[in-house]
Amino acid sequence: MRRAHILIALMWVVPVAAQGRTDGQLRPSQATRQGQPSPAPDSVSLNAKAIDLTLGDAIYLGLRDNRSIRSAYLDRIAQKFDLRVAEDRFTPKLMLSGSYLSNRNQDDRYRQGAVTPTTTLLTQHGTRVSLGWTYRHTQADEAGLSRNDGANISVIQPLLRRAGKDISTAPVRLARLAEQANRLNLKSTVSQTITQVIASYRVLLQAQEQLKISQESLGRARQLVEVNRAMIAAGRMAEFEIVQTQAEVASRELAHEDARNQLDAARLALLQLLALNLNTPIVATEALQARRVDVNAAQALLQAAASQPNFLTQFIASEQAAINLAAAKNDRLWDVSLVGGARQVRDRNTLTGTARTWENYVGIQVEIPIGDLSTRQAEVRAQVNLSNQEIQLSNARQQLERDVMNAVRDIGARWRQYEIAQRARDLSRRKLDIEREKLTVGRSSNFQVLSFEGDLRNAENARLNALISYLTAQAELDHTLGTTLQRWDIALND
Repeated sequence: MRRAHILIALMWVVPVAAQGRTDGQLRPSQATRQGQPSPAPDSVSLNAKAIDLTLGDAIYLGLRDNRSIRSAYLDRIAQKFDLRVAEDRFTPKLMLSGSYLSNRNQDDRYRQGAVTPTTTLLTQHGTRVSLGWTYRHTQADEAGLSRNDGANISVIQPLLRRAGKDISTAPVRLARLAEQANRLNLKSTVSQTITQVIASYRVLLQAQEQLKISQESLGRARQLVEVNRAMIAAGRMAEFEIVQTQAEVASRELAHEDARNQLDAARLALLQLLALNLNTPIVATEALQARRVDVNAAQALLQAAASQPNFLTQFIASEQAAINLAAAKNDRLWDVSLVGGARQVRDRNTLTGTARTWENYVGIQVEIPIGDLSTRQAEVRAQVNLSNQEIQLSNARQQLERDVMNAVRDIGARWRQYEIAQRARDLSRRKLDIEREKLTVGRSSNFQVLSFEGDLRNAENARLNALISYLTAQAELDHTLGTTLQRWDIALND
């Protein structure tokens, strides 16, 4: 077992910070358990022998290799770059343009080259500033050499449409809200996957225990056959009565084969979730035990409202809808802007010499759309979307309350069912022991013993199913409250 745990430990990976480019490759971050030692970088095959796998080991492997989690972290690379692009909105932009032409007309032949660097800046109040410089070089066969260069600057300050900090920064605020939603979606993906791993692991545990129950039942049936043979040899039982017990043995052998098949199916399902080789012979070793958990419904609802990813995402969608409506209303305003600028040009020619010109301007420009319903259409859609988001938020709040109430009630009911099933199992076992003792002294029959044997088998399966259902209800409650990551000390490393 120690060797198996060492192999599992060697498979953990060092979390790498998400970044756009590292040595030409995309390297996403990764969710990890907090406080764990740094793993070895080399991968280790799990195909050598049967490996004991605890629930914690399964979660570690799921965080490392589960395909849904890996895909979610890859998506985060593009999503975080989208945010970076949006936040780059108010940094200066430089554009370099150039050209080289060879021309000929009826008078002359000339070659012309030009280069124009231009810098633009958008401020948080909507002001647009543009600064450029142009250089042009012309070499003609007849006219000779001429050069032209000059600088220009222009400033445009909107007064109505696209004016003001709230409107100008709307794309950045929308991008930041989208980033919050993306982080919540990542948390939801990791949480949901961990819940699936827990459920699949416990299904494997359940299949292993059902195989044990089947083996014990088969063993008791075979033991009863030996008892019957001894009683027949002693003349205390008719020989034909052993047929009932032999038929029960055959039935138990069939159930045993079915239990083995279910065990293999459960093992394959868990291996697929962990993205491991399907031939890996894993064995679930977590102790099947439970303790009662008392949950206060009111406190659970407050916890869910503060940390449930889907519910919080709905809040973000409502905020985005409000920003989009404000932007749509602003787009319906007239485009009234103050404009100003200056330009200076210097011409140099081998025939005419050097000449300098300059000009500046200041004024106002107005653009009034008439008969354009598209801006009104955008506002109507934004208003409808905001109203729908308010409806969906109200529905999400009620749905969250319902889910929490169901989860709290379910975990209480599952515990009571487990207690009843455990008591029924103990009584059925005691009842069978008594009946077997009565059979040995001739006060019972094979039929009665086999009937009680079936009762015990059903009681053991009912107890196992109740226990697994209760443990699964705990995981589902954590998922509903949004506390799965906190429960398992998982850091998103995002």
